Amino acid sequence: MSRSAHPAGPRHADVLPEGHYSAPPADLNALDPKVWAQTVTRDEDGVVTVGGIPVTRLAEEHGTPAYVLDEADFRARARAWRSAFGADADVFYAGKAFLSRAVVRWLHEEGLNVDVCSGGELATALSAGMPADRIAFHGNNKSVDEITRAVEAGVGHIVLDSFQEIVRVAHIAQGLGKRQKVLIRITVGVEAHTHEFIATAHEDQKFGIPLAGGQAAEAVRRALQLDGLELVGIHSHIGSQIFDMSGFEVAAHRVVSLLKAVRDEHGVELPEIDLGGGLGIAYTSDDDPREPHEIAKALTEIVTRECEAAKLRTPRISVEPGRAIVGPTAFTLYEVGTIKPLDGLRTYVSVDGGMSDNIRTALYDAEYSVALVSRTSDAEPMLARVVGKHCESGDIVVKDAFLPSDVAPGDLLAVPATGAYCRSMASNYNHVLRPPVVAVDGGEARVIVRRETEEDLLRLDVG
Repeated sequence: MSRSAHPAGPRHADVLPEGHYSAPPADLNALDPKVWAQTVTRDEDGVVTVGGIPVTRLAEEHGTPAYVLDEADFRARARAWRSAFGADADVFYAGKAFLSRAVVRWLHEEGLNVDVCSGGELATALSAGMPADRIAFHGNNKSVDEITRAVEAGVGHIVLDSFQEIVRVAHIAQGLGKRQKVLIRITVGVEAHTHEFIATAHEDQKFGIPLAGGQAAEAVRRALQLDGLELVGIHSHIGSQIFDMSGFEVAAHRVVSLLKAVRDEHGVELPEIDLGGGLGIAYTSDDDPREPHEIAKALTEIVTRECEAAKLRTPRISVEPGRAIVGPTAFTLYEVGTIKPLDGLRTYVSVDGGMSDNIRTALYDAEYSVALVSRTSDAEPMLARVVGKHCESGDIVVKDAFLPSDVAPGDLLAVPATGAYCRSMASNYNHVLRPPVVAVDGGEARVIVRRETEEDLLRLDVG
């Protein structure tokens, strides 16, 4: 269980008590396949390669820091999710994890849909050729302009998040002479076992319409009465970085209970149920995520069992993996700059990126792995903290890690499992330039999102 983030924001370097951290791994040069992309390995010289390309060459050609994305791994994971759920279910890639036009094209080719939650994500999906009817549009405060653009484009679903939005979407759709398919997002009172800042199904938060107190049932009544809407189902999302399926079981029971109440009151059996995403990935060797086929089997059995008990037809299931697809496929490549040993504490290893390319450690107290990737080392392990270059004491990339004690300036380090949310949440803090995303596949590398330049920053600063 992750510790809560400090309410005051960035923290001073808290010292670990004796025995708090685990022992160093037996082999600091080993790469746990659980946390690294599928094509990552070390060559005979000890240099890490991905897609057949040494990281030293990637650093030379594309600079550091850089997000390096294994395209073959991304496609394989997308196919695994599509195959696990089959033709009778829908898999929506959650674009908020990481979205680019190349990624949208891969998703289209692999048969996945895409879930967006802003006008910018919608524009990216459409511009890359994703058919509009394979797009779902989320968000707790969609603007009139965003809704209008979505309805005009013909998106497959809009997920309604409030009573105001029910009326707003209906009014816009009717004005455009359309009947928009919608789902109602409800909060089912299930709090996933996760960090409090990314748990989303308990009532005291901004997303969805509570099931408690009859509010969700009232939302259904209103949506069914409006000519501009075609209510097709219920949406539920219970959190993020979830390993335990028990939360989905409770959520499905409550969602199906609502479907039964809708059937009994209105004579309507809603044909769809979206159980959201949030399935966890391995950031460290201690994490134990479930495979897509296990998740598909468990969710399908849960929904089928609940619907049979309620004497309902089993609705079409949708899921929204984002992190589970893209998270493990990428790592962030850094160059070591300065090293500061603190006697009796740890060694601070500074890299040329930081919280501007990975805010999750500071924001969520997220845990990551790290490895020396430009060479192997037989040196003794040292307790290290990998930190960034920003003027902030909370600028931590990896809070506690063991690295070889001979790590030196100029070495390359890589932090795996950074495909999700790192580039999406990247910033220009301290006017640092956001890194590129470099896709590798079959011995070739290409930039799919280029590195920002100082000209990019100044172009926006109109003086």
